[in-house]
Amino acid sequence: MNHNAPLPLAHLTGNRPRVLTLAQLREHGVSASDAAERPWRQILPGVFLLHSGPATSEERLHAALLYAGRRGGGESMITGLAALALYRFASAPPLLALSHIDVLVPGTRRLRSTGDVRIVRARTAPRSQEVTGLPVAPVARAVADAVAQLSDAGAVRRLLSEAVRSRHCEPAAIVRELTVARLLNRPHVVDAVESLLAEGRAMAEDRLYHLVRGYELPDPVWNVDLRIPGGPHLGGVDAYWPEHSVAVEIDTRAPRQGEDEEWSECVRKRETLERLGVTVVHVTPRKLRDWPEQQAAVIRTALTAADDREPAAYLVVLPR
Repeated sequence: MNHNAPLPLAHLTGNRPRVLTLAQLREHGVSASDAAERPWRQILPGVFLLHSGPATSEERLHAALLYAGRRGGGESMITGLAALALYRFASAPPLLALSHIDVLVPGTRRLRSTGDVRIVRARTAPRSQEVTGLPVAPVARAVADAVAQLSDAGAVRRLLSEAVRSRHCEPAAIVRELTVARLLNRPHVVDAVESLLAEGRAMAEDRLYHLVRGYELPDPVWNVDLRIPGGPHLGGVDAYWPEHSVAVEIDTRAPRQGEDEEWSECVRKRETLERLGVTVVHVTPRKLRDWPEQQAAVIRTALTAADDREPAAYLVVLPR
């Protein structure tokens, strides 16, 4: 073959990103020896950059996915700090500054990290999100994969905080991914999670406050403890309407498999209050954020139904 003659790639090399696998090159009539004669670089095993200059960030991402063997089946996706950069996290370094591109693949794949590609395995692969045309791990999973590589407490705290403040996901989703990744045995991660949960609860309480005001519900007493007169402490609730015997509780626990002590205590408290005639409405931060009108309707229904119920036991209400 005359290597100076134009190869049947003109329609491809004029586009960006100019990255192809050897198998794709062969489909265009270019052999490995032909590729070696061109001013191209093999930037990953079996993946060629179709120009002699440095790879752009976009080309690095496409090359990483090609190396991981993405064939349209959705089984490989960008994760970690590279994914968070694509989600435009201010707390994530820019793509050009990253030494590695993390790619999430099913745990059954036989694939090794190489060059600037770090392979991350998933027991159960999440459904990818499309960002700038690329398959990217959901934010909570990308955060966990990024945290796994970080030892700086401040960097971890900033990533977790931005994920929640920018409304990418709820704290519980991040905690679930960190738990699955077995990262909660690292002190700097535990500290960041405690701050995250406290911040998430404060945001949820603020949303509940604005929901009551915005949907013109009667004013409750906020953040109180309930007790039986001269009897035991029943537990705290986030909002309580004494005249209707309706309580609202925000559930900020991280989802867990099976029952744990915290969940069992929550169930006991709810059952005790309901035996005493108190209607307990449970809401989650996500429901308050995404479906406030629905949550307002649920609370309003509980308040309206109070007239049709047997009078509740008298309870002492104390500020928390």
